[in-house]
Amino acid sequence: MPLLKIETNVSIDDPQTMIADCSRAVAEMLGKPERYVMVSLQHNPAMYFGGSDAPLAYLELKSLGLPEERSGDFSATLCALTSRHLGVAADRTYIEFSSPPRHLWGWNSTTF
Repeated sequence: MPLLKIETNVSIDDPQTMIADCSRAVAEMLGKPERYVMVSLQHNPAMYFGGSDAPLAYLELKSLGLPEERSGDFSATLCALTSRHLGVAADRTYIEFSSPPRHLWGWNSTTF
């Protein structure tokens, strides 16, 4: 049920390594089985932030029951991942956190 979407203007040499690392990190930080984690990585060269097209990233982390009080910790972990894999500085990364209601998250022909 956790979904991490990453959009960046940085070309990615080894996307599989990055998404595998992100999948493990999301499972660990949320305490959920990795078999439920989905990671989506999109390269979009037409991105601009703060008046510049310098390396940047936009992330969305969605999960049922996402604990609001831990969003700062999650932000630090996710910024470290984008820095390590993409070379994107934390101040060039936006992250949107959301915790949808269970009835609005579908899987396996049903909802949670």
